[in-house]
Amino acid sequence: MLQDPRTINLSGVNCYLLRTGDGFVLIDTGLAAKRAELVRQLAVAGCAPGNLRQVILTHGDVDHAGNFAYLRAMFGAQIAMHCGDAGMVEHGDMSWNRKTKPDKITVMGRLLVKMGGMVVRFSGAQGSVDTFSPDILLEDGQHLSGHGLDAIVRQIPGHSKGSIGIITASGALFCGDFLMNMLRPAPHFMIDDLGDFDASLAKLRSFSVGIVYPGHGKPFPMAVLAGKHRYCEGDQ
Repeated sequence: MLQDPRTINLSGVNCYLLRTGDGFVLIDTGLAAKRAELVRQLAVAGCAPGNLRQVILTHGDVDHAGNFAYLRAMFGAQIAMHCGDAGMVEHGDMSWNRKTKPDKITVMGRLLVKMGGMVVRFSGAQGSVDTFSPDILLEDGQHLSGHGLDAIVRQIPGHSKGSIGIITASGALFCGDFLMNMLRPAPHFMIDDLGDFDASLAKLRSFSVGIVYPGHGKPFPMAVLAGKHRYCEGDQ
């Protein structure tokens, strides 16, 4: 049985470590600038070179992808993500496969962008990161049992074309930046394509999701979003 995930919070970016039998799967890796803390927390959990089976990227943004190349080189872990965001990490460009102007960005989002909190390229205010090519390209509906994880991949575009959610058999959803919980559960402050987001949210509601584990903020019950429009909690 899958144990509760271990949350590794790296300056507001959540990474989730899942124990699967005699090994581990890590979802997202944080910024390269926080690498030492990530490695320290992995060691505390008993995750070491040789037993980190797979590292899954929920989407291609630099604050989630900063340590993937390092973990593959030092831990021997395979890197898995969706092809829709692969160009971001291969070319070091967060604007790859995104609209020139996103469909929606909140007031908070505009402020963060103005302050340099969101960089377009992989090198910049948030620190540099090695580019890489994924070992495994995940598809919608793919099961992760090959690495001991009783979970299904669900493509959930909206924040980015290649955003994915990982839904475990127990109903946990790891959604990256599709949803966040900074002030309250809400869509991410930047939505690349609103049509994609609406379809993805409807898709997630069709599954038996209990607890949502977002890329930013604390976990929350999926039920709090029931019946809510996409904008209702995303305009702070």
